Formats: sequence, C-alpha cells, structure tokens
Amino acid sequence: MSLKSLSVFAFLLVGLTACSQPDQIQRISGPAQGSTFTVSFWSEHELDKSSLETQLKDELDRIDLLMSNYRPDSVIEAFNAQQSQNPVEVGDELVQLVEIARQVSTYSEGCYDLTVKPYFELWGFRGDKLTKPSAEQIQALKLTIGLDKVKSTETSLTKLNPALRVDVSSIAQGYTVGQLAKILDKAGIQNYLVEVGGELVSKGKKPEAKAWRVAIEKPLPDSQKLQKIISVQQDEPLSIMTSGTYRHFYDQDGVRYSHVLDARTGTPVTHATVSTTILIPDPTWGDAWSTAFLCMGSEQGLKVADELKLPVLFIDQQGADFIEKPSKALTEALSSGTAFSFVE
Repeated sequence: MSLKSLSVFAFLLVGLTACSQPDQIQRISGPAQGSTFTVSFWSEHELDKSSLETQLKDELDRIDLLMSNYRPDSVIEAFNAQQSQNPVEVGDELVQLVEIARQVSTYSEGCYDLTVKPYFELWGFRGDKLTKPSAEQIQALKLTIGLDKVKSTETSLTKLNPALRVDVSSIAQGYTVGQLAKILDKAGIQNYLVEVGGELVSKGKKPEAKAWRVAIEKPLPDSQKLQKIISVQQDEPLSIMTSGTYRHFYDQDGVRYSHVLDARTGTPVTHATVSTTILIPDPTWGDAWSTAFLCMGSEQGLKVADELKLPVLFIDQQGADFIEKPSKALTEALSSGTAFSFVE
C-alpha cells in the first residue's frame, strides 16, 4: 500500500547540491529493504566512519529480518504464516508499528490498513497485468481484512482470523529512517540527511550554514521533473514523506485503476489526488500518514490534517493541470518563517 514518489530522483537533488562540499559532507549508502539507503552527514569533530557504517548496516539487517514482508524468514512473515488464533511473540517494535497504524487507520475511517494486501493480490497488481475481480470475490476477502482483527500485548500479536496477514511496508521504512537517525544522534552528529527507499529525515544544516534541499517530484507518469524544492534547516529532526500514485496504475477499457486500494471497499481509490507530502518530526508517523492521506484524497484528507494540525501538501490532477492544496498547518508554517520553506 505504500507508494513512494521521492525515491532516488528526490535524493539526487540533495546529492548534487551537497557535492559543493566534498571534503566535509560524507556519505554511506547501499542496498536496503528491497531498495537503497543513503546517509549524508558532516561533523565538526572526528568520526570513525567505518564503525558508523557498520552500525548503520547492522541496524538495517536487524530491521530487515524483523519487518520485511518479502522475506519468508522475517518475524512478521512468521506471524503471517501461523494459521491460528494463538498469540505470537513479535517484539515491542512490531507491536508499536501496528498500534501507530491502528490510530492512523482510525482517523482515515479505515481507508488505510496494514491488512489490505490480499486485495492487492486479488486485483493482480503484478507486472503489467490487471485482473479485475468480481464483487463476490472482494466480499469473500472482507473477513480477512481489518486491524480490528489483530489484538496486541506489549510484545505479541494475535489474529482473530487465522487467514489475516499484516504488511508493514507502508510504515517500516519510516521507522527505519528514524532508527538510523538515532545512531547518528548517539554518535554526536548534529547535521545529517538520511534516506531509505525515498523516506527522508533531516537535521541541522549543510556546511557554511546552508540548508538541506529535498525535491518533490511533479506527478507525471513517464518523466521526472521538479514540482517543488523543500529547503530545511533546523536543530531538531524533520521527516519529509511523500506518497504518489502516478507511476502505479493500469489503464484498462478506458478506465484508470490506481494501485492505492481503499481497505473499506477493496477497490482502487477514484479521487483526483496523485501525491501527498507531510512534514513531521517522527518519520514512523510520517510514513503511515503519507500513505493514509493518499488513500483518503484531498477532500477527506484535508479535514483530518486540519483537525490534527498536520502540515500536508496534497496535489490533485485535473486533466493536464496539477492543483496544490496545502493544509492550514502547512500554510501557517510557511508564512511564519519556520525552519523549512518551499522553493519554486
């Protein structure tokens, strides 16, 4: 359910702008969670880069074994494979993610849900093929959908329906970004930008008091162009999470089917929102919210964002035009001279 649009393109802007300080900004990068990660940082005191790289990669490996749904040997997939209603020990981190997702799901009125993957498989969203299911097929799966069918303790999860499965891909990368940032914080690094699979968190500034710059991509299906640049410079971490639909859809018989499925109906969303971006301190919440807002669309999503005072940018498509719809909190933050700004 997690469809991210920043990805490598957005981070390229950060890399290119950072290259003007080759002696000060250091980078550690590599494969991670079926995608890639890049950590850019600089510090006024000496660091053991080799030790730091080991810590970051060890943490990535640990989280991968815990949360990756594409790995049959992961903890979350062991839980999914168990066909019973017995509690399964999964650890407090996975329980935490489920509980955060549960709260976001409630605010989205059930549109966003970690158990929605069977609907994706039913629709056949694989490769370039789409299999449109019948209403009866969708209805038959409803008994296996819904976080209300997952109970939790501090360290365990229990299925009320043994066939239920939990997919944490829409929240795990945000959590991962936060964990890598904690390693940098512990090492005394005050200036960094961390990216995993397009999820970003920044802190501090670049050398010479320059801001970190991150791109939001224009929602075009077959090209990569800038919509906006976000300039960030603040002492506390700020995560920037973007989700988009514009490279994840099928056109069939004159109808466009989005990869974003509404867990309430088991069908693709039909609203005009093609991209959402949230700027929020906690990357775990940011990851879940960006996907949830994309599922809700701007009409419902703006009401929730305004109620919770969350800075969110929705982009709707009307024909060939893209309409930006900021939440009240985002408009107020930009007008108040906050530590982040949009550069056209």
